[in-house]
Amino acid sequence: MNHATTETRLNISAGLASVSVALILVALKLWALGTTGALSIAASLADSALDLMISVGGLVAILYAARPADEDHAFGHSSAEDIAALAQGVFVLISGIVIGWTAIARLLSDAPVALEGQQGGIAVMVVSILLTLALVLWQRRVARRTGNRVVAADSLHYMSDLLPSIGAIAALWISDRFGVTQVDSVVALAASVMLIVGAARIGKGAFDALMDRQADPELIAGIERIVRDFPGIRGFHDLRTRMAGSRVFVNIHIELDGDQTLREAHAIGAALRRKIIETYPQCDVIVHKDVAGET
Repeated sequence: MNHATTETRLNISAGLASVSVALILVALKLWALGTTGALSIAASLADSALDLMISVGGLVAILYAARPADEDHAFGHSSAEDIAALAQGVFVLISGIVIGWTAIARLLSDAPVALEGQQGGIAVMVVSILLTLALVLWQRRVARRTGNRVVAADSLHYMSDLLPSIGAIAALWISDRFGVTQVDSVVALAASVMLIVGAARIGKGAFDALMDRQADPELIAGIERIVRDFPGIRGFHDLRTRMAGSRVFVNIHIELDGDQTLREAHAIGAALRRKIIETYPQCDVIVHKDVAGET
């Protein structure tokens, strides 16, 4: 099994896990909301409902991005990952604003909101945290292995769910023990801030990729070191990179001895390309060969 096939299967497994967990959490939190009426659980439910929509969209994007290049998409379909990640950011942002607005309205209201069935709500949130932790650990492992932007964004989003879930447990416990229901709205407001900040981070990464921002400076520096020390290469210039989903497209001009044969020059360029891809498997590399001193 080649590297690309392995990465695709890992990304799909992460997408399927995300959809499955989101479905379970939506069902559990619907029951908990009906039992308790807690705004902190409503905030968590809204987030999980968005998780479900985003996870389905992310899985579709992963499947589409895995399609090979064709006549209409010579560089493949990996930009679909960035479009999906940008959509994730927008959905999360809207969710955060709505939840925050509702929380502020409750805090400013003179009429206290009664909460009920706190013990059942706490049990649901504990299960939610355990499922979310398991999913995040798997997604982070896949993202480290494949560099997939959709999986990384989904992992960040689910990670941001953990603190609000813990806060919801605290709010329900305080309400049950001391009858202080305002804590519920404070937790929801804090969750909305986290959602908005996370949305900005997710959206910026996707937007940068769609605008052809260069790759990570550390990756660029690593490629430069490989080329600088490579046998037969006298220099290089015009190293350019751009991101598209989990792929990094690299273009570089190398300077070679003009008196060597075409076969020898080709062998050096091909060997350099293989070396870069071995070091950075997410890269798609094009090597241009120029005569040293005549560029």
